[in-house]
Amino acid sequence: VWHPYVYAEMLAAKLEEHGAPAYLVNTGWVGGPYGTGSRCSLKYTRQLIDSIHDGTLAKIPESDWEEMPIFGLKIPKVGIKDVPKELLRPVDSWVKNGKTAEDFEKSAKELARLFQKNFKEFEDKCSKAVVEAGPKA
Repeated sequence: VWHPYVYAEMLAAKLEEHGAPAYLVNTGWVGGPYGTGSRCSLKYTRQLIDSIHDGTLAKIPESDWEEMPIFGLKIPKVGIKDVPKELLRPVDSWVKNGKTAEDFEKSAKELARLFQKNFKEFEDKCSKAVVEAGPKA
């Protein structure tokens, strides 16, 4: 058994070797903190996975993506199949459910802080690029 960083490097090398994209699909909580939002619908999760498999996501032009502050993830500016656009955009999803953009930002910063605190344990075993790719709170 190796350190998780070794597996991450292996995955990154395979993605680069084959020119394969990687997508992070939220199958968890959307629309606010636990108790306010809801679980992501399996119907929408399936549509997102189908969009990966059939090339829909890969065909979205770079100009139709934007970087999410704090985490540096790219999120679509456009809808994907029948998935509600706000579900793809966390701030919009929170606002639609009665929270504010400030509520989301506060929660996102706290999540980033917790990630950074937890990551300290692994930081010395990771490359500078991996460390710098983490959330910025």
